[in-house]
Amino acid sequence: MNFKVINDASLSEVHESVDTTVKKTGWRRVLSFLGPAYLVSVGYMDPGNWATDLAGGSKFGYTLIWVLLMSNLMALLLQGLAARLGIVRGRDLAQVNRETYPKYINFFLYLLAEIAIAATDLAEVLGMAIGIQLLTGLPLVWGVSITVLDTFLLLFLQRLGIRKMEAFIITLVGVIGISFLVQVLLASPPVGELAMGFIPGKMSEEALYIAIGIIGATVMPHNLYLHSALVQTRKIDRSDAGIRQAIKFNRIDTTIALNLAFFVNAAILIVAATVFFKTGNSQVAEIKEAHRLLPSFLGNVAPVLFAVALIASGQSSTVTGTLAGQIIMEGYLSLRINPMLRRLITRLVAIIPALVVIIVYGENNVDALLILSQVILSLQLGFAIIPLIHFVSDKNKMGKFAIKPITRIAAWVIASVLVFLNLKMLVNEMGTVYADGNTWQQIGLTIGGLLCIGLLLYIVFSPLLIKSTAPQSVKIHPERETFRSLDIPVFSKIAIALDFSINDDKLLAYAVGQGKEGTHYMLVHVVESPSAKLFGKDSDDYESRKDKERLQLYVTELQRLGYTAEGFLGYKDRVKEIVRITKGLQADMLVMGAHGHSGLKDFIYGETVNAVRHELRIPVLIVNL
Repeated sequence: MNFKVINDASLSEVHESVDTTVKKTGWRRVLSFLGPAYLVSVGYMDPGNWATDLAGGSKFGYTLIWVLLMSNLMALLLQGLAARLGIVRGRDLAQVNRETYPKYINFFLYLLAEIAIAATDLAEVLGMAIGIQLLTGLPLVWGVSITVLDTFLLLFLQRLGIRKMEAFIITLVGVIGISFLVQVLLASPPVGELAMGFIPGKMSEEALYIAIGIIGATVMPHNLYLHSALVQTRKIDRSDAGIRQAIKFNRIDTTIALNLAFFVNAAILIVAATVFFKTGNSQVAEIKEAHRLLPSFLGNVAPVLFAVALIASGQSSTVTGTLAGQIIMEGYLSLRINPMLRRLITRLVAIIPALVVIIVYGENNVDALLILSQVILSLQLGFAIIPLIHFVSDKNKMGKFAIKPITRIAAWVIASVLVFLNLKMLVNEMGTVYADGNTWQQIGLTIGGLLCIGLLLYIVFSPLLIKSTAPQSVKIHPERETFRSLDIPVFSKIAIALDFSINDDKLLAYAVGQGKEGTHYMLVHVVESPSAKLFGKDSDDYESRKDKERLQLYVTELQRLGYTAEGFLGYKDRVKEIVRITKGLQADMLVMGAHGHSGLKDFIYGETVNAVRHELRIPVLIVNL
């Protein structure tokens, strides 16, 4: 019983990049596993949470703290299930959905997941822009535009490695935590009244709307996708004992990280309740209004800490939100595109709606949209949670690591509560729309509601509808007794792309190493002078003449050493000419060098290696220079 071998690893750039199988003892052993949950936790304290926590604290005092606590307990269980799925099956939630459900079901699940990402990114981009505005006075439109730079930051962090990225995020989380610890101490909330907030009570429709927003801002669907992928950055011992240990240490990681997130959310609500609700300023439900009034109650230090924490929150959550977007796109669509392009697309999907919101509706409506984004997130929860529960309950796929009955019951209770609250709010909103008498809105809401309810019912009862596949163990690789066949290739024509630098000797040596007696070596160089780009092969400038001489020198030297060699010059476009000449010569292999350019240098110098290898159907040997 073995898992099918699948090569599309989740977050392939950092997949299994942290080796936990190296022998370590004590806390060093535990620390090698810690990190993924901290990246997840920033989604639990992003700017969307700020909007709902501020609204809840200023309008209802301490009465909604129990909602935060309940949300945190839900999150602890659900994130644990997501981590378990990634550890045991080595697949993220999006990938397992794609491999389990029919295409049309996955299409709708993908759309809903993208809507959740868009809502998350909208909150993060707007929140960071507000923080920049509060600290510097820069208009929101410019602040939103600046967030496109996060794309380059994420690319840089991933090239440094997952541990460096985790350290960066943990630092930002520390800034947020310290900022609010100071503000809570300055506010000095009454402990007795604060404790009463942990007791559940009856809620009005407005309180329910805010409470669902708090749940949506806390238990976020994109975090389930993210966590199931991030745990796979650890290379673990695939034995039963190794998997059990990984689950245990990730549970510790999740508990610490999410309790820290609960502290931050509770601190925001407590500060809002103490400073605004208790003083009769219950209308303060906006981030900018809260920042403006803080000096009157807590002094001039508080608003600076408030703005710095907001920027740190927005910055950290945009990084993890972009990662979640990558996971969802690759998992559902099995689509891999250039990392820079992928992240630019993900970021633009967030920036463009944010700019439209600000330009069309104005800056004064930003906080209402932040709360709405969190309610939208909450509406998506059922479509992420229910499949997750099914997957980790499946003994055929999870083996002995399927969740126990008590955990399964708790998970279904949580899912039922969330779906019930969302349906209740949806019914309330539908009642308002139907009362207005707008026919098109009524039709649209009815169709959308029926589709969502139908999809929800399908994924709830799908285990009864989908035939179970053969049982699988937790082993990733199939058993193998011997090689099926090894057909050793012989290369009779080897093309070598030369740049006429000090690295040419190394390239030629590697090319000769791949050949046999009688191999024909074809030296290729592209002239890129201004004259060559304009006139092509008719160019007769100094550089063209010198390149012809150099190429002939190389050919003569190889022939003197007893090799069969020939030279070919190309002009204008480097990539097109290398591909054209190689195909025209019917080469069996191409040898070319890689200079290690990355990030911004790829835009400056180009990505010749990737562009060439995607155009050829022969082996391409890349020599690091």
